[in-house]
Amino acid sequence: MGGYIRRDRAGLKRDRNLVFDYFPQLRERRAQIAGYLSGGEQQMLAISRALMARPKLILLDEPSLGLSPLLVQEIFQIIRSINQEEKSTFLLVEQNANLALSIAHFAYIMEGGHIVLEGDPTRLKSNEDVKEFYLSGGGRKSYKAIKSYRRRKRWLS
Repeated sequence: MGGYIRRDRAGLKRDRNLVFDYFPQLRERRAQIAGYLSGGEQQMLAISRALMARPKLILLDEPSLGLSPLLVQEIFQIIRSINQEEKSTFLLVEQNANLALSIAHFAYIMEGGHIVLEGDPTRLKSNEDVKEFYLSGGGRKSYKAIKSYRRRKRWLS
């Protein structure tokens, strides 16, 4: 479907093969109905459809949602490869800050619908507030229960 509006048959064939190279599982399942694919395969299919249109910008909203950690790693590596090899720009919205910052060239951190920090991902990863509230390896914290939360989230004031 992503190549439906295209008229260049040679380019379309090249891009279909390219997509199958990035996502070999889709080649095996190309005769299946999309709704019967697994969650990870559906994410791969969505990215593939977008690539078939040869966009300059691809928007991805939570590509890791509901996927196993191994599959998430695979999809993010493929996103990185597509960005480098095809020169496609990705605008990625992702709750997993550590993963998003690991592949980003530029990052924004939003809180309550507002951009509160932006810049180089390496610099953001070393920010103490970002480390404490978005990159902690420990279990989920109840941020409202942490007294220092409001004081340390000074970017909201």
